[in-house]
Amino acid sequence: MPSSPSRRRLLQVAGGGLVAAPLAYGGWQWLAPRGGSGVQGPSTGTTTGKPASAGSGQAYLHVIAHADDGIYFMNPDLEQSIRSGALSVTVCMTSGESDGRNAAPKTPQFKTLPTDRPGFARARINGLRAAHALMATGDDNSPWSVEPVELLPGFRSELHYLQAAPHCQLIYMGLCEARYVSVPRPVSMRGLWLGAIEQLPTLPGTGSTVRMPRAYTRDQLTDALVAAIARVNPTVIRTLDPTPLHAPRETVAMMSAPTILRGLSYLDHQDHTASARFMQAAMERFWGTGKGRPASVTNYFGYPTNYTPPSLDAATTRRTAQLLNAYGWVDHRDCGDPSGCGDLKVGPNGLKAGGAGWARGTRTRTPGTSRWVAPLKDGRLAAFAVLSGAVRCWVERTAGKGPWAGPFDVVGSAGGPLDPQVEVARHPDGTLQLFATRTVLPFKGEKHHKELVCAVQSGVGADGVPTFGAWSSLGTPDAGDKSLETGYPATAVAPDGTVHVLARNWAGDIALRSGAGGKDWGPWQLLDHPPGKQPPHPLVVEGIDALVDPAGLLHVVAPIAKTLLHWVSAAPGEVPKLSAPTGLTPSGSAVSLVADGRGGVSAVYRLAGTAQVAMASPKGSGAAWSVVRRAPIGGYGRVSAARLGGSGGGLVLAARDDQGRVVPSSRESSAPDAWEVPGVQFVGIPGAAQDASGRGVLTVIGTDGQLYASRQTGPGARFGEWAVAVAAKDSVGSRV
Repeated sequence: MPSSPSRRRLLQVAGGGLVAAPLAYGGWQWLAPRGGSGVQGPSTGTTTGKPASAGSGQAYLHVIAHADDGIYFMNPDLEQSIRSGALSVTVCMTSGESDGRNAAPKTPQFKTLPTDRPGFARARINGLRAAHALMATGDDNSPWSVEPVELLPGFRSELHYLQAAPHCQLIYMGLCEARYVSVPRPVSMRGLWLGAIEQLPTLPGTGSTVRMPRAYTRDQLTDALVAAIARVNPTVIRTLDPTPLHAPRETVAMMSAPTILRGLSYLDHQDHTASARFMQAAMERFWGTGKGRPASVTNYFGYPTNYTPPSLDAATTRRTAQLLNAYGWVDHRDCGDPSGCGDLKVGPNGLKAGGAGWARGTRTRTPGTSRWVAPLKDGRLAAFAVLSGAVRCWVERTAGKGPWAGPFDVVGSAGGPLDPQVEVARHPDGTLQLFATRTVLPFKGEKHHKELVCAVQSGVGADGVPTFGAWSSLGTPDAGDKSLETGYPATAVAPDGTVHVLARNWAGDIALRSGAGGKDWGPWQLLDHPPGKQPPHPLVVEGIDALVDPAGLLHVVAPIAKTLLHWVSAAPGEVPKLSAPTGLTPSGSAVSLVADGRGGVSAVYRLAGTAQVAMASPKGSGAAWSVVRRAPIGGYGRVSAARLGGSGGGLVLAARDDQGRVVPSSRESSAPDAWEVPGVQFVGIPGAAQDASGRGVLTVIGTDGQLYASRQTGPGARFGEWAVAVAAKDSVGSRV
């Protein structure tokens, strides 16, 4: 388990000492710290202490657009990070000044309030400090220290850190917000990203230690985020969604906007999207320097969670409500600031109106699957993960035994950073093939688009590590801007070696592309969709899965707003057709397909609104599926599921619990003790495979960027202790 930094270390980090110079393409340099007390009250210096880059264990960087984004969209992960005791930094990019009225619309107070944008910006800062203090210490009035910090020379932001918990830090950049959800306003991060303006000004809040407004160019804003990454040296990076769902129709404002501002209309706030895209550019620049520790990335849905079934249980939702009450100044506490102590636009309405879905749902843009660990031809397991935008590989030294070795770089660059997850398909001859997606940013003459990519294993090196050929593109079901909404792929391999790749397209349908031997790919084909009137929003949002059963039939499952859809091919090699309605209640997560051990399939998912893990199987042709519910463990997200082969044929499950830990199961029973002892906190989805001895093996990427593994003590038996998979002597470090 990663250890927490010492208090002394965190006090040094609290004023961390990086200033980045705006050099070409991500250039930055370390400068000596200058002044500041670091622990007591405001200071006049720009930096104090040492940067976090020399720290051990894990560190978290959250990048948001507005003060309440992390509370709504990144919890419970955000609170778990803060409570871990590790460095947790939230960078808020805009002032969030909105209309400058700190009152809920349609209230008498709203009508009489004068416009005071700096004052409202300060009130939102105070609200976010209260919520973070509540998460870190249990006291929303726990005092903060504030000092200016320069991410770029001459560009001051505010650094806030809790005196009682200095590992909990906020950086306010103070950029002017768009002030509209989707109206294409030039003076906005979106306008800066598209080149509609050359500079975006800041708007310091009332009483800010940053007294003079500044204006950032697109490159300067990107470099400032590069500097934030370098300052924190994170092992976990969390952003909002860079590729949200499109709106059902174009708005009049978008159609009448200047050409440079036109584009598709989306269901998310334009500041959310722009903040995530600037962060994508910053990560690409930073990783291009070869600096920093291997970092995982998670992109969280924003407003579109309103259009998906709730993913969190009642207890987690109540906790979010408590945090929103602190942020929204529900108790009207006196924080000593005449600008206000919270955001009264949220106030007691955090679980009402537009915010209801946001607080009840946590969803990630790239949900991943459990198929990132698989046996090589000689029986040794190999695990693959995307860290710092590149694929890393770990391998067992001996088949069926620990320890592992790694991480290794086994495949070259895909032409830019990969999106956060990777999938591995195993061909009948034991050859592995990797699948991922990459987002190409609109720089260097490129058009903004996404593409699916794959790489086939070419052999095994002298050190026993698999090697892969170059990445090749599978394209996407849609071209241009529409390709950005391509979903995370699901793969399935047929007994004859045909590899099937499926992904949701722009319209929310499922597209299929197949290739013999993982090459010679045919065209993209759309699966049929339910008859009748289609919903105004995309049918399938994210989280599909696929599996080929023992008869060679391809099964596909997808969650939609009101149920789960199931497709199956009538004969091997045929395109799957939509089955009779499953009768299943909605899923609050991505769905996993697993063999049922009797020649059919089962779907493993979380029941919407409860987070309870359920397992559903078809009763027969045209009949509703039967459901078995597991004992509740909280948490959210896709549940990993694998059916072991051989005489045991047991089922292995792994899920996230309400503390962010991995919880295994090697029993099909729904009894409470079917869930076993929790392991480490992790990111992404647990991997699942069978080793050479017939035992189930589960793997996760810890929040410190290391591979952790647990193995059954015997075929079908309970899982053993979770531990770092790679012994220190077998670690090769990062080669990216």
